[in-house]
Amino acid sequence: MESGGPLATRHGLQLLLPLLLLLLLPSHEGRAVRHTLPRQVTQDWPALHLSNGPGQEPVTIMTFNLTKIIKTISSFEFRTWDPEGVIFYGDTNPEDDWFVLGLRDGRPEIQLHNHWAQLTVGAGPRLDNGRWYQMEVKIHVDSVMLGLDGEEVLHLRQVSGPLVNKPQPTMRIALGVLLFPASKLGCRIPCIFPSPYGLQLVPDLDGCLRRNDWLDQQAQTSASVPTSLRSCAVESQPGIFFPPGTGAEFSLQDIPRPHVEPWAFSLDLGLQLAAGSGHLLALGTPENPFWLSLHLRDQKVVLSSVSGPGLDLPLILGITLQLKLTVVVLNQGTKKEILALPPMDPDSLLNLWAQTQGRLFLGALPGEASSASFCLDGLWAQGQRLDMDRALSRSQDIWTHSCPQNPGNGTDTTR
Repeated sequence: MESGGPLATRHGLQLLLPLLLLLLLPSHEGRAVRHTLPRQVTQDWPALHLSNGPGQEPVTIMTFNLTKIIKTISSFEFRTWDPEGVIFYGDTNPEDDWFVLGLRDGRPEIQLHNHWAQLTVGAGPRLDNGRWYQMEVKIHVDSVMLGLDGEEVLHLRQVSGPLVNKPQPTMRIALGVLLFPASKLGCRIPCIFPSPYGLQLVPDLDGCLRRNDWLDQQAQTSASVPTSLRSCAVESQPGIFFPPGTGAEFSLQDIPRPHVEPWAFSLDLGLQLAAGSGHLLALGTPENPFWLSLHLRDQKVVLSSVSGPGLDLPLILGITLQLKLTVVVLNQGTKKEILALPPMDPDSLLNLWAQTQGRLFLGALPGEASSASFCLDGLWAQGQRLDMDRALSRSQDIWTHSCPQNPGNGTDTTR
Protein backbone atom coordinates (compact mmCIF):
# COMPACT_ATOMS: atom_id res chain seq x y z
CA MET A 1 0.00 0.00 0.00
CA GLU A 2 1.28 3.49 -0.74
CA SER A 3 2.10 5.76 2.16
CA GLY A 4 0.37 9.12 2.13
CA GLY A 5 2.13 11.43 4.60
CA PRO A 6 5.17 13.67 4.01
CA LEU A 7 7.29 11.73 6.53
CA ALA A 8 6.65 8.45 4.76
CA THR A 9 7.36 10.13 1.45
CA ARG A 10 10.66 11.42 2.78
CA HIS A 11 11.66 7.94 3.90
CA GLY A 12 10.71 6.66 0.46
CA LEU A 13 13.05 9.22 -1.10
CA GLN A 14 15.87 7.98 1.03
CA LEU A 15 15.60 4.38 -0.07
CA LEU A 16 18.55 3.06 -1.93
CA LEU A 17 18.62 2.43 -5.64
CA PRO A 18 17.73 -1.21 -5.50
CA LEU A 19 14.54 -0.45 -3.75
CA LEU A 20 13.43 2.10 -6.30
CA LEU A 21 14.32 -0.18 -9.13
CA LEU A 22 12.45 -3.29 -8.09
CA LEU A 23 9.32 -4.24 -9.95
CA LEU A 24 7.39 -5.45 -6.99
CA LEU A 25 3.87 -5.55 -5.72
CA PRO A 26 2.86 -4.03 -2.37
CA SER A 27 1.65 -6.30 0.39
CA HIS A 28 0.85 -6.57 4.08
CA GLU A 29 3.32 -8.89 5.82
CA GLY A 30 3.38 -11.50 3.11
CA ARG A 31 -0.28 -11.48 2.11
CA ALA A 32 -0.94 -11.76 -1.60
CA VAL A 33 -1.45 -8.51 -3.47
CA ARG A 34 -4.48 -8.83 -5.69
CA HIS A 35 -5.73 -5.35 -6.61
CA THR A 36 -2.75 -3.02 -6.75
CA LEU A 37 -1.91 -3.48 -10.44
CA PRO A 38 -2.30 -0.11 -12.14
CA ARG A 39 -5.31 0.20 -14.41
CA GLN A 40 -3.45 2.71 -16.52
CA VAL A 41 0.22 3.46 -16.93
CA THR A 42 1.91 6.74 -17.66
CA GLN A 43 3.50 5.29 -20.79
CA ASP A 44 2.06 2.55 -22.96
CA TRP A 45 4.69 2.23 -25.67
CA PRO A 46 4.70 -0.63 -28.16
CA ALA A 47 6.49 -3.71 -26.88
CA LEU A 48 10.25 -3.14 -26.75
CA HIS A 49 12.85 -5.80 -27.41
CA LEU A 50 15.47 -5.82 -24.66
CA SER A 51 18.68 -6.97 -26.33
CA ASN A 52 20.70 -5.41 -29.12
CA GLY A 53 23.38 -8.06 -28.99
CA PRO A 54 26.86 -8.04 -27.46
CA GLY A 55 28.80 -4.80 -27.32
CA GLN A 56 25.85 -2.62 -28.33
CA GLU A 57 24.39 0.41 -26.62
CA PRO A 58 21.64 -0.15 -24.02
CA VAL A 59 18.13 -0.30 -25.43
CA THR A 60 17.19 2.70 -23.30
CA ILE A 61 18.43 4.51 -20.17
CA MET A 62 16.25 6.64 -17.91
CA THR A 63 17.45 9.12 -15.27
CA PHE A 64 15.46 10.18 -12.20
CA ASN A 65 15.90 12.93 -9.62
CA LEU A 66 15.29 11.13 -6.32
CA THR A 67 14.48 14.33 -4.45
CA LYS A 68 11.31 14.64 -6.53
CA ILE A 69 10.11 11.04 -6.28
CA ILE A 70 6.82 10.38 -4.50
CA LYS A 71 5.73 7.10 -6.11
CA THR A 72 8.20 4.26 -5.51
CA ILE A 73 6.60 1.62 -7.72
CA SER A 74 7.69 0.30 -11.11
CA SER A 75 5.66 -2.10 -13.24
CA PHE A 76 5.75 -3.67 -16.68
CA GLU A 77 4.74 -6.73 -18.69
CA PHE A 78 7.48 -9.10 -19.76
CA ARG A 79 7.80 -12.05 -22.18
CA THR A 80 10.73 -14.30 -23.09
CA TRP A 81 11.92 -17.78 -24.12
CA ASP A 82 15.40 -16.98 -22.77
CA PRO A 83 16.31 -18.58 -19.38
CA GLU A 84 19.08 -16.13 -18.47
CA GLY A 85 19.77 -12.42 -18.72
CA VAL A 86 19.20 -8.93 -17.33
CA ILE A 87 15.71 -7.42 -17.36
CA PHE A 88 16.87 -4.10 -15.93
CA TYR A 89 19.71 -2.54 -13.96
CA GLY A 90 19.71 0.56 -11.78
CA ASP A 91 22.17 2.55 -9.72
CA THR A 92 22.89 5.77 -7.91
CA ASN A 93 26.57 4.83 -7.86
CA PRO A 94 27.90 1.90 -9.93
CA GLU A 95 30.63 1.27 -7.35
CA ASP A 96 28.59 0.78 -4.21
CA ASP A 97 24.87 1.29 -4.86
CA TRP A 98 23.32 -0.82 -7.61
CA PHE A 99 20.56 -3.30 -8.29
CA VAL A 100 19.84 -5.94 -10.97
CA LEU A 101 16.66 -7.82 -11.78
CA GLY A 102 17.24 -10.71 -14.14
CA LEU A 103 16.51 -14.35 -14.86
CA ARG A 104 18.59 -17.40 -13.97
CA ASP A 105 17.36 -20.84 -15.06
CA GLY A 106 14.17 -19.05 -16.12
CA ARG A 107 13.34 -17.74 -12.61
CA PRO A 108 13.50 -14.13 -11.36
CA GLU A 109 16.70 -13.20 -9.55
CA ILE A 110 17.63 -10.03 -7.70
CA GLN A 111 21.21 -8.94 -7.08
CA LEU A 112 21.52 -5.99 -4.74
CA HIS A 113 24.66 -4.21 -3.56
CA ASN A 114 24.79 -1.25 -1.18
CA HIS A 115 26.08 -0.23 2.27
CA TRP A 116 23.25 -2.06 4.03
CA ALA A 117 23.04 -5.31 2.09
CA GLN A 118 24.87 -7.34 -0.55
CA LEU A 119 22.75 -10.27 -1.64
CA THR A 120 21.56 -12.49 -4.46
CA VAL A 121 18.06 -13.95 -4.16
CA GLY A 122 15.96 -16.00 -6.57
CA ALA A 123 12.21 -16.51 -6.25
CA GLY A 124 9.09 -17.37 -8.19
CA PRO A 125 8.21 -19.70 -11.07
CA ARG A 126 9.97 -20.09 -14.40
CA LEU A 127 9.06 -17.30 -16.81
CA ASP A 128 10.86 -18.50 -19.97
CA ASN A 129 7.75 -19.93 -21.63
CA GLY A 130 6.80 -17.16 -24.08
CA ARG A 131 3.87 -15.88 -21.97
CA TRP A 132 3.32 -12.28 -20.93
CA TYR A 133 3.75 -11.69 -17.18
CA GLN A 134 2.93 -8.60 -15.14
CA MET A 135 5.83 -7.68 -12.85
CA GLU A 136 5.81 -4.92 -10.27
CA VAL A 137 8.16 -3.46 -7.65
CA LYS A 138 7.33 -1.56 -4.54
CA ILE A 139 9.69 0.05 -2.04
CA HIS A 140 8.50 0.83 1.45
CA VAL A 141 10.75 2.13 4.26
CA ASP A 142 13.59 -0.46 4.28
CA SER A 143 11.81 -3.18 2.26
CA VAL A 144 11.68 -4.26 -1.35
CA MET A 145 8.86 -6.43 -2.70
CA LEU A 146 8.67 -8.39 -5.94
CA GLY A 147 5.29 -9.25 -7.41
CA LEU A 148 4.20 -11.40 -10.31
CA ASP A 149 0.69 -11.34 -11.81
CA GLY A 150 -0.73 -9.84 -8.64
CA GLU A 151 0.97 -12.25 -6.25
CA GLU A 152 3.86 -11.28 -4.00
CA VAL A 153 6.73 -13.70 -4.59
CA LEU A 154 9.52 -12.00 -2.62
CA HIS A 155 9.73 -9.55 0.30
CA LEU A 156 13.20 -8.32 1.35
CA ARG A 157 13.48 -6.42 4.62
CA GLN A 158 16.27 -4.27 6.05
CA VAL A 159 18.05 -4.00 2.71
CA SER A 160 18.35 -0.21 2.46
CA GLY A 161 18.68 3.04 4.33
CA PRO A 162 18.99 6.79 3.87
CA LEU A 163 21.09 8.15 1.02
CA VAL A 164 23.73 9.71 3.26
CA ASN A 165 25.45 12.85 1.94
CA LYS A 166 23.44 12.80 -1.27
CA PRO A 167 21.16 15.86 -1.08
CA GLN A 168 20.21 15.58 -4.77
CA PRO A 169 20.69 11.91 -5.65
CA THR A 170 20.26 10.74 -9.23
CA MET A 171 19.23 7.26 -10.28
CA ARG A 172 19.73 5.54 -13.63
CA ILE A 173 17.60 2.66 -14.91
CA ALA A 174 18.87 0.75 -17.96
CA LEU A 175 16.76 -1.89 -19.72
CA GLY A 176 18.19 -5.25 -20.72
CA VAL A 177 21.81 -4.41 -19.91
CA LEU A 178 24.37 -3.74 -17.17
CA LEU A 179 26.16 -0.41 -16.90
CA PHE A 180 29.30 -2.07 -15.55
CA PRO A 181 31.23 -5.25 -16.50
CA ALA A 182 29.31 -8.48 -15.89
CA SER A 183 32.30 -9.80 -13.92
CA LYS A 184 31.37 -7.36 -11.14
CA LEU A 185 28.15 -9.22 -10.30
CA GLY A 186 28.42 -11.01 -6.99
CA CYS A 187 31.42 -8.95 -5.81
CA ARG A 188 31.74 -7.64 -2.28
CA ILE A 189 33.10 -4.27 -1.20
CA PRO A 190 35.80 -3.67 -2.32
CA CYS A 191 35.23 -5.45 -5.64
CA ILE A 192 38.66 -6.67 -6.76
CA PHE A 193 38.09 -10.17 -8.12
CA PRO A 194 35.09 -11.74 -9.87
CA SER A 195 32.85 -13.73 -7.57
CA PRO A 196 33.85 -17.40 -7.15
CA TYR A 197 30.29 -18.35 -6.22
CA GLY A 198 28.68 -18.48 -9.64
CA LEU A 199 26.61 -15.31 -9.20
CA GLN A 200 27.43 -13.88 -12.63
CA LEU A 201 24.89 -13.74 -15.43
CA VAL A 202 25.20 -13.50 -19.19
CA PRO A 203 23.45 -10.11 -19.51
CA ASP A 204 21.98 -10.43 -23.03
CA LEU A 205 18.27 -11.25 -22.83
CA ASP A 206 16.12 -12.10 -25.85
CA GLY A 207 12.86 -10.80 -24.41
CA CYS A 208 10.12 -8.19 -24.81
CA LEU A 209 8.79 -5.55 -22.42
CA ARG A 210 5.63 -3.48 -22.70
CA ARG A 211 3.20 -1.27 -20.71
CA ASN A 212 6.02 -0.06 -18.52
CA ASP A 213 5.65 2.53 -15.78
CA TRP A 214 8.97 3.39 -14.09
CA LEU A 215 8.95 5.07 -10.69
CA ASP A 216 7.60 8.61 -10.69
CA GLN A 217 7.38 10.12 -14.18
CA GLN A 218 7.35 13.60 -12.61
CA ALA A 219 10.87 12.91 -11.35
CA GLN A 220 12.25 11.62 -14.65
CA THR A 221 14.84 14.02 -16.01
CA SER A 222 15.91 12.21 -19.20
CA ALA A 223 15.38 9.05 -21.26
CA SER A 224 17.35 7.84 -24.25
CA VAL A 225 15.49 6.90 -27.42
CA PRO A 226 14.90 3.12 -27.60
CA THR A 227 17.51 1.58 -29.92
CA SER A 228 16.26 -2.00 -30.29
CA LEU A 229 16.23 -3.29 -33.88
CA ARG A 230 13.78 -6.10 -33.15
CA SER A 231 10.02 -6.01 -33.38
CA CYS A 232 8.07 -7.63 -30.56
CA ALA A 233 4.86 -7.63 -32.60
CA VAL A 234 5.92 -10.91 -34.25
CA GLU A 235 4.59 -14.10 -32.68
CA SER A 236 7.53 -16.26 -31.65
CA GLN A 237 8.44 -19.78 -30.59
CA PRO A 238 11.58 -21.20 -28.93
CA GLY A 239 14.67 -21.44 -31.12
CA ILE A 240 17.58 -19.54 -32.66
CA PHE A 241 16.81 -17.39 -35.69
CA PHE A 242 19.40 -16.19 -38.21
CA PRO A 243 18.00 -13.44 -40.47
CA PRO A 244 19.72 -13.00 -43.87
CA GLY A 245 23.34 -11.91 -43.60
CA THR A 246 23.77 -12.74 -39.90
CA GLY A 247 26.35 -15.07 -38.43
CA ALA A 248 28.07 -16.25 -35.26
CA GLU A 249 31.42 -17.76 -34.29
CA PHE A 250 32.32 -20.24 -31.56
CA SER A 251 35.89 -21.01 -30.60
CA LEU A 252 36.43 -24.75 -30.93
CA GLN A 253 38.24 -24.59 -27.60
CA ASP A 254 34.96 -23.57 -25.95
CA ILE A 255 32.81 -26.45 -27.22
CA PRO A 256 33.03 -30.20 -26.46
CA ARG A 257 36.15 -31.77 -27.96
CA PRO A 258 36.06 -34.75 -30.34
CA HIS A 259 36.35 -38.27 -29.04
CA VAL A 260 39.95 -39.44 -29.51
CA GLU A 261 39.83 -43.23 -29.91
CA PRO A 262 38.30 -43.63 -32.36
CA TRP A 263 38.36 -39.98 -33.44
CA ALA A 264 34.82 -38.68 -33.91
CA PHE A 265 32.89 -35.43 -33.72
CA SER A 266 29.19 -34.71 -34.32
CA LEU A 267 27.09 -31.60 -34.86
CA ASP A 268 23.29 -31.58 -34.81
CA LEU A 269 21.10 -28.79 -36.16
CA GLY A 270 17.35 -28.82 -35.59
CA LEU A 271 16.16 -26.88 -38.65
CA GLN A 272 12.64 -25.49 -38.26
CA LEU A 273 12.67 -22.85 -41.02
CA ALA A 274 15.04 -22.26 -43.93
CA ALA A 275 15.00 -20.03 -47.03
CA GLY A 276 17.40 -18.42 -49.47
CA SER A 277 21.01 -19.39 -50.21
CA GLY A 278 24.12 -19.16 -48.05
CA HIS A 279 26.13 -20.90 -45.38
CA LEU A 280 24.54 -22.77 -42.51
CA LEU A 281 27.75 -23.92 -40.87
CA ALA A 282 31.49 -24.11 -41.45
CA LEU A 283 34.60 -25.43 -39.68
CA GLY A 284 37.93 -23.68 -40.17
CA THR A 285 39.86 -20.58 -39.14
CA PRO A 286 39.21 -16.88 -39.78
CA GLU A 287 41.80 -17.02 -42.57
CA ASN A 288 40.39 -20.25 -44.06
CA PRO A 289 36.81 -20.87 -42.91
CA PHE A 290 36.03 -23.38 -45.65
CA TRP A 291 37.75 -26.55 -44.40
CA LEU A 292 34.31 -28.12 -44.16
CA SER A 293 31.02 -26.31 -44.70
CA LEU A 294 27.28 -26.77 -45.06
CA HIS A 295 25.55 -24.53 -47.59
CA LEU A 296 21.83 -23.94 -48.13
CA ARG A 297 20.95 -23.86 -51.82
CA ASP A 298 17.65 -24.52 -53.63
CA GLN A 299 16.17 -26.22 -50.56
CA LYS A 300 19.12 -28.59 -50.43
CA VAL A 301 21.91 -28.85 -47.89
CA VAL A 302 25.25 -28.98 -49.71
CA LEU A 303 28.35 -30.30 -47.94
CA SER A 304 31.69 -29.01 -49.24
CA SER A 305 35.26 -29.78 -48.25
CA VAL A 306 38.68 -28.46 -49.29
CA SER A 307 39.69 -32.05 -49.92
CA GLY A 308 37.51 -32.63 -52.93
CA PRO A 309 33.96 -33.01 -54.28
CA GLY A 310 31.03 -32.51 -51.98
CA LEU A 311 27.55 -33.97 -51.64
CA ASP A 312 24.03 -32.79 -50.99
CA LEU A 313 20.77 -33.81 -49.32
CA PRO A 314 17.22 -32.56 -49.93
CA LEU A 315 16.28 -30.40 -46.96
CA ILE A 316 13.57 -31.80 -44.67
CA LEU A 317 12.40 -29.27 -42.11
CA GLY A 318 11.53 -30.46 -38.61
CA ILE A 319 14.03 -33.34 -38.65
CA THR A 320 17.45 -32.92 -37.07
CA LEU A 321 20.30 -32.56 -39.54
CA GLN A 322 23.39 -34.36 -38.28
CA LEU A 323 26.99 -34.00 -39.40
CA LYS A 324 29.39 -36.71 -38.16
CA LEU A 325 33.11 -36.39 -38.67
CA THR A 326 35.05 -39.63 -38.72
CA VAL A 327 34.53 -40.37 -42.28
CA VAL A 328 32.20 -37.47 -43.06
CA VAL A 329 28.55 -38.48 -42.78
CA LEU A 330 25.62 -36.15 -43.45
CA ASN A 331 22.22 -37.53 -42.58
CA GLN A 332 18.67 -36.35 -41.96
CA GLY A 333 16.01 -38.86 -41.02
CA THR A 334 16.42 -41.89 -43.28
CA LYS A 335 18.55 -39.96 -45.80
CA LYS A 336 22.31 -40.43 -45.46
CA GLU A 337 25.31 -39.38 -47.54
CA ILE A 338 28.95 -40.30 -46.90
CA LEU A 339 31.93 -38.29 -48.12
CA ALA A 340 35.19 -40.20 -48.38
CA LEU A 341 38.17 -38.11 -47.27
CA PRO A 342 41.89 -38.73 -47.88
CA PRO A 343 43.52 -40.61 -44.96
CA MET A 344 45.20 -37.54 -43.42
CA ASP A 345 42.20 -35.24 -43.47
CA PRO A 346 40.71 -36.32 -40.13
CA ASP A 347 44.06 -35.45 -38.56
CA SER A 348 43.87 -32.04 -40.17
CA LEU A 349 40.39 -31.55 -38.72
CA LEU A 350 41.61 -32.55 -35.29
CA ASN A 351 44.33 -29.93 -35.58
CA LEU A 352 41.61 -27.26 -35.65
CA TRP A 353 40.98 -28.01 -31.97
CA ALA A 354 44.70 -27.73 -31.19
CA GLN A 355 45.00 -24.11 -32.31
CA THR A 356 43.47 -21.00 -30.79
CA GLN A 357 42.07 -19.89 -34.17
CA GLY A 358 39.89 -22.96 -34.72
CA ARG A 359 36.29 -21.84 -35.27
CA LEU A 360 32.78 -23.14 -35.71
CA PHE A 361 30.96 -20.64 -37.95
CA LEU A 362 27.17 -20.45 -38.09
CA GLY A 363 25.22 -18.53 -40.70
CA ALA A 364 26.85 -16.03 -43.03
CA LEU A 365 30.64 -15.99 -43.04
CA PRO A 366 32.46 -12.66 -42.58
CA GLY A 367 32.12 -10.65 -45.80
CA GLU A 368 29.67 -13.11 -47.38
CA ALA A 369 26.60 -11.75 -49.19
CA SER A 370 24.10 -14.34 -48.00
CA SER A 371 20.34 -14.46 -48.51
CA ALA A 372 19.95 -17.51 -46.28
CA SER A 373 17.68 -17.25 -43.25
CA PHE A 374 16.98 -20.16 -40.96
CA CYS A 375 15.69 -21.12 -37.56
CA LEU A 376 17.15 -23.81 -35.30
CA ASP A 377 15.19 -25.40 -32.50
CA GLY A 378 18.57 -26.29 -31.09
CA LEU A 379 22.28 -26.64 -31.82
CA TRP A 380 24.31 -29.48 -30.31
CA ALA A 381 28.00 -30.39 -30.40
CA GLN A 382 28.93 -33.85 -29.16
CA GLY A 383 25.42 -34.09 -27.73
CA GLN A 384 25.77 -30.88 -25.67
CA ARG A 385 23.53 -27.90 -26.44
CA LEU A 386 25.41 -24.74 -27.40
CA ASP A 387 24.26 -21.40 -25.98
CA MET A 388 24.27 -18.56 -28.50
CA ASP A 389 24.81 -16.07 -25.66
CA ARG A 390 28.24 -17.65 -25.13
CA ALA A 391 29.38 -17.37 -28.73
CA LEU A 392 32.77 -15.78 -29.32
CA SER A 393 31.02 -13.20 -31.52
CA ARG A 394 27.65 -12.87 -33.25
CA SER A 395 25.56 -10.46 -35.26
CA GLN A 396 23.34 -8.30 -33.10
CA ASP A 397 20.28 -9.16 -35.20
CA ILE A 398 20.31 -12.88 -34.33
CA TRP A 399 17.35 -13.97 -32.21
CA THR A 400 19.24 -16.00 -29.63
CA HIS A 401 16.30 -17.82 -28.01
CA SER A 402 13.29 -17.30 -30.29
CA CYS A 403 12.07 -17.77 -33.85
CA PRO A 404 9.19 -16.20 -35.80
CA GLN A 405 6.26 -18.57 -36.15
CA ASN A 406 5.69 -17.29 -39.68
CA PRO A 407 8.93 -17.34 -41.73
CA GLY A 408 8.01 -14.13 -43.57
CA ASN A 409 7.67 -12.18 -40.33
CA GLY A 410 11.22 -12.59 -39.15
CA THR A 411 13.29 -11.53 -42.12
CA ASP A 412 12.82 -7.79 -41.58
CA THR A 413 14.42 -7.05 -38.21
CA THR A 414 14.06 -3.29 -38.47
CA ARG A 415 10.29 -3.02 -38.38
